[in-house]
Amino acid sequence: MNNLPKGGDFLLEQTDPSSIFTVEDFSQEHHMIYRTAIGFVNDKVLPVMNDLEAKKEGLNKELLLASGELGLLGADVPEEYGGYDLDKVSSCIIAECIGKGGSFIQTHGGQTSIGIVPLVFFGTHEQKLQYLPEFVTGELVTAYALTEPGAGSDALSAKTKAVLSEDGKHYVLNGAKQFITNAGIADVFITFAKIDGDKFTAFIVDAHAEGVSTSPEEHKMGIKGSSTRSVYFDDVKVPLENVLGEIGKGHLVAFNALNNGRFKMAANTIGFAKYALDVSVEYANERRQFNQPIAEFGLIKEKLADMAAKIYAMESTVYRTAGLLENKVQSMDVSGPDGGRVVAACFDEYAVECSLNKVFTTECLGQVTDEGVQIHGGYGYISEYPIERLYRDSRVYRIFEGTNEINRTVITNTLIRRGLSGQIPLKEAIANLQAQMAAGISVRNDASDLVQACKDIALFTLGALLEKYGKKIAQHEEIVGKLADIIMSAFVMESALLRARKALARDCQDSAQLKINMANIFIYSNINDVFNRAKEIMAAIADGERLAELYSDLGTLLQYTPKNTIALRQEVAGAISSANKYVS
Repeated sequence: MNNLPKGGDFLLEQTDPSSIFTVEDFSQEHHMIYRTAIGFVNDKVLPVMNDLEAKKEGLNKELLLASGELGLLGADVPEEYGGYDLDKVSSCIIAECIGKGGSFIQTHGGQTSIGIVPLVFFGTHEQKLQYLPEFVTGELVTAYALTEPGAGSDALSAKTKAVLSEDGKHYVLNGAKQFITNAGIADVFITFAKIDGDKFTAFIVDAHAEGVSTSPEEHKMGIKGSSTRSVYFDDVKVPLENVLGEIGKGHLVAFNALNNGRFKMAANTIGFAKYALDVSVEYANERRQFNQPIAEFGLIKEKLADMAAKIYAMESTVYRTAGLLENKVQSMDVSGPDGGRVVAACFDEYAVECSLNKVFTTECLGQVTDEGVQIHGGYGYISEYPIERLYRDSRVYRIFEGTNEINRTVITNTLIRRGLSGQIPLKEAIANLQAQMAAGISVRNDASDLVQACKDIALFTLGALLEKYGKKIAQHEEIVGKLADIIMSAFVMESALLRARKALARDCQDSAQLKINMANIFIYSNINDVFNRAKEIMAAIADGERLAELYSDLGTLLQYTPKNTIALRQEVAGAISSANKYVS
């Protein structure tokens, strides 16, 4: 366990396929958890979706209690506090299955992810004993109240104030929070305020305390069935013992909860996207035009195959990250009162991976649901068909848990900061690449070569940027965002390919072929986007002879033999259509 990869290491070194976790590695217990969670969604959530969308009074609470009875709220909670202390893969599986559940995804995530986790990570023993057991059963509902009208992505600019009372027994909170999931049904708010105007601090607030109020429900584009309100604190008395974590260190609570939330949201999107593909392929198989199912038309096959390849890449990326997190947790001593903080540090170690998971999967989700509407044609615009709701619901995922723009800055800036501080050997990797380029780069012949090309392009671009801007790269957000996309592509392409290679090493060629095809579709279809983003960055930092030199060097990194992805898509679409659902 001492040789565990550090966050961001994927860009700098080769990864053995056998070392990563994949869906095919699920244990019997994992499969059992999957059946329980997906059964709950199919049997309890989907049949009442119309009632959820209509905001039927008490339904969200009822579903939370039902999920609590099945053990679906306490995966991340230690047994000592009524939870099940499951591994991170199991927690990921539950989040994936709930991802099929429409608006209930937000209710469940508000409870289990950003609601429960701050207490698990940073609560005292007494705080955990008081709240966690009833959070796990669903008897108490929690909500995470960070965003303010004037403090969204810039959370540390919050205006909510906390002042110590004259008798020194409690803090008095005044302020407002906005867009708070579960606000209308919450019993407890995990919220944040500044003590003495500058000490950003987390608090556990009784939602029924005097001075706590909420606005009417927001009328949203999608996720209509979840509760979203503003929360107001008017001279609310919060006991001293309800400070969560340390005074002045609320950012640790906030950002580590968000790292977990980003990872869980990425898992949600897998189940969401699979459902969108399933209803789309079912429709394509049933809908006939020109005397044949539209699933047999080439351009529909292309859409189905691309949707499947994206979902395959999403699965590969998220479960690889789940494995990284679980291995890290297992390598640490999480016993004792500080065990939660140790787990939080494990998520912080993989902050780059958590952010890129969130960006990649939520943007793929948008593309999958959009293509699903297109496959349905005019019916995709009619609310009678699930794809219409899925399309609307998917849009907010690129905003939740830090916008994708903010997460792109996290990916690039965290990686560079760790590289410049020597936490990861970034400078050495750039120097090694430059030496290889001087010796000559061979033509890339297969998907493995293209994954390495993507890594090389990322390192080459990083080297050029460090030469140009040094530590001031963060000031150039457009460049930071494009570089994040290159870094993200390297991780996702590699994850998809490693999973396929692992399957091929373990299984026969036939059973692994679908995975190989989907990995190839994804890699060969996206490598040119990586190259073009790098070219845009070079044009932004140089001109004239220097730009020509950079373009020439960049070109040597991506000389490759194309693959017939049209034929691969036909094979994948055939497998999906035959199964009438997503398969991998």
